[in-house]
Amino acid sequence: MSENLKVLVIGGGGREHALAWKLAQSSFVEQVFVAPGNGGTAGNKVTNVALPADDFGKLVKFAVNLVVPGPEQPLVDGVETSNDPVGIPVFGPSAKAARMEGSKAFSKEFMARHHIPTAAYRVFTASQHQEAVDYVKSCKHRVVLKASGLAAGKGVLIPETTEEAVNGLKEIMLDKAFGNAGDEVVVEEYLEGPELSVLAFSDGYTIVPLPAAQDHKRIGEGDTGPNTGGMGAYAPAPIASPEIMARIMKESLQPSIDGMRREGFPFVGLLFTGFMVTSDGPKVLEYNVRFGDPETEALMLLLDDKTDLAAIMLACVERRLDSVTFSTRPGFAVSVVLASGGYPGSYPKGKVITEGTLPAEVHAFHAGTSLSGDKVVTSGGRVIAVGAYAPTLEEALRLAYTGCDAILFEGKTLRRDIGHRALKASKEPQAGLTYASAGVSVDAGNDLVEVIKPLVRSTRRPGTDGEIGGFGGSFDLKATGYKDPILVSGTDGVGTKLRVAITCGKHDTVGIDLVAMSVNDLVVQGAEPLYFLDYYACSKLDVSTCAAVVKGVAEGCKQAGCALVGGETAEMPGMYHEDDYDLAGFAVGAVERNLLLPQPNIGVGDVLLGLPSAGVHSNGFSLVRKVLERSGLTYGSPAPFSPNLTMGQVLLEPTKIYVKSVLPACQAGLIKAMSHITGGGFVDNIPRALPKNLGCYVDVGRWELPGVFRWIMEAGSVEPKEMARTFNNGVGMVLVVAEDNAAAVKELLTAAGEHAVYEIGHVTDAPGVELRGLDSWKPSKAA
Repeated sequence: MSENLKVLVIGGGGREHALAWKLAQSSFVEQVFVAPGNGGTAGNKVTNVALPADDFGKLVKFAVNLVVPGPEQPLVDGVETSNDPVGIPVFGPSAKAARMEGSKAFSKEFMARHHIPTAAYRVFTASQHQEAVDYVKSCKHRVVLKASGLAAGKGVLIPETTEEAVNGLKEIMLDKAFGNAGDEVVVEEYLEGPELSVLAFSDGYTIVPLPAAQDHKRIGEGDTGPNTGGMGAYAPAPIASPEIMARIMKESLQPSIDGMRREGFPFVGLLFTGFMVTSDGPKVLEYNVRFGDPETEALMLLLDDKTDLAAIMLACVERRLDSVTFSTRPGFAVSVVLASGGYPGSYPKGKVITEGTLPAEVHAFHAGTSLSGDKVVTSGGRVIAVGAYAPTLEEALRLAYTGCDAILFEGKTLRRDIGHRALKASKEPQAGLTYASAGVSVDAGNDLVEVIKPLVRSTRRPGTDGEIGGFGGSFDLKATGYKDPILVSGTDGVGTKLRVAITCGKHDTVGIDLVAMSVNDLVVQGAEPLYFLDYYACSKLDVSTCAAVVKGVAEGCKQAGCALVGGETAEMPGMYHEDDYDLAGFAVGAVERNLLLPQPNIGVGDVLLGLPSAGVHSNGFSLVRKVLERSGLTYGSPAPFSPNLTMGQVLLEPTKIYVKSVLPACQAGLIKAMSHITGGGFVDNIPRALPKNLGCYVDVGRWELPGVFRWIMEAGSVEPKEMARTFNNGVGMVLVVAEDNAAAVKELLTAAGEHAVYEIGHVTDAPGVELRGLDSWKPSKAA
């Protein structure tokens, strides 16, 4: 790294003063220029330059080695792009990545796409005023109104009542209170809990947070009065426990950085994310794409003397943040803002500022100041941020307020209760812990049992009583009438098809998938499914969601003829994202010993019969979701191959259960082997049912490739051979039968409800699967 770096800091507030002050301490930095700076920024390697922050042409011509934009507007307007052609690195994101702050609608949709915890929301354009009004009247929860565009930190309204919300929509959408920033409005759920500000460095891959801070937005003590740009901050905030910070990193920060990179606009710079720590965990309030103010004035004091801010910034722009280390001092840092009288309304300017001697570890970072001759005068609403560091929060506050008292100007306004939340919490005795306070609701689990009892009873069959609630489920094998039975068991899940169900908010069919994946694996061994158990795991139990899943499980059991005898619901806070859940199933069946499949008499020439699938079933969804993303479609889009259905409806079509259609032929001794076509397609699954010295051929031209699979193949440019080893492609079950019995088996299958039976190939003496007719899957040249 060069030891004569020249750095240009864009801006003129307290944030920029703090950044310039810390950058000047770097041994690599020769000079720091601040454009335009203020009345206190110059000194100790720092020089103010009269360059307008919005004239990128002049900024580019000002030859430096690194540009550090302070405010968001230059980043949103593309200052990074303007410097790139001349090779001047900018510590800040591209204009595309800066949309994360420039458009609240864009950022909310990004969070939805990447499953980042945030408040429920709706976006309305200015022409949808009445729709927005109707929504706030009917949504049944308190709302927050946000102008989507940049509004100088003032575009957020927090109405107390529905009437205030309706009036707020009028102000933003019709009266243009925030100008063009209100062309789109985000109406989001009001969240409750303490707020956190997390500022984190990123190079587009790695993200490293600074200690979490808490800001004080209101002008008045006790968090009263109108909102401001911020009246003070302190860090680290005690509410940001190691557990909370771990969740923030795992659930929000890293997914945000990964998501931006995958979408083609990697984030380089400082990502400032606002969080609300709710009872369900931390949720993102908003993204900012630059340092926060007044958080920065405190956080710069926490960086230890060995931490070089310039080195960190260069490591970010050079995509090597993981090659540098930095650390913070133990203890606390605070910033207290001195404001002009009348702020955040109208206020006078030009008031002379006098600054007495400040204690050690106290710094005055100028914001709204300018020089008038040899005097420093007020020129803005927030005038100076007084920062202080100490081993304890109480001592840091004492030092900061001592510094505040040493700075005088007419009309000086400040809050004397910065840090009040942390101070109050430190004096209150900690409440006793309960299982519920740890995030597990025993009551919700009991409520669920009562809700699903009728569903379980509906699956009753000989051998069970259809009741749950005990320590385990029982089954009377004698009641089934088997003479010489072998028990067969199977377990499986639903895979990433669950992600589709969670995103679509449709949970009543994945339970069918769960049953199907296990019982189909039993029936290929000739076994009749007898009973089933499920496992449902989540972070926070939602009774209605879980009940919908169990409803599907019960339906799957009825289709398979087995009893749902029990299960486990595991509520594990912190193990899953808030609304996510996972499923597993376990099935047990029985088959007479002499009918166990595969039979030992499989031979060359035996016929392969294929039974139609109901759709994609439950395998290959990681690829399906990737294809959907590439295609530009959403789960709500009409399916190109079936316009009367959405893509979500097509993909959530449950896995077909083959038990009742194939068992008659199995029990008649007419089937030699069966293969359930799951992950691995024909190529990996059929050989599992054949002797090692035998193989088969499958002629895929013997049935029509369903539309959903043709769409996957064409939209994802997936080769036919890859399709054959990933998906069922319209055939979900393959039966191996003697050629002489093929007609009889087809007749039994048809009588049992199969609308079509395909003769798709034969057993051969060459191990493996030979795929024939793949050309029939390729689009014709005429098309």
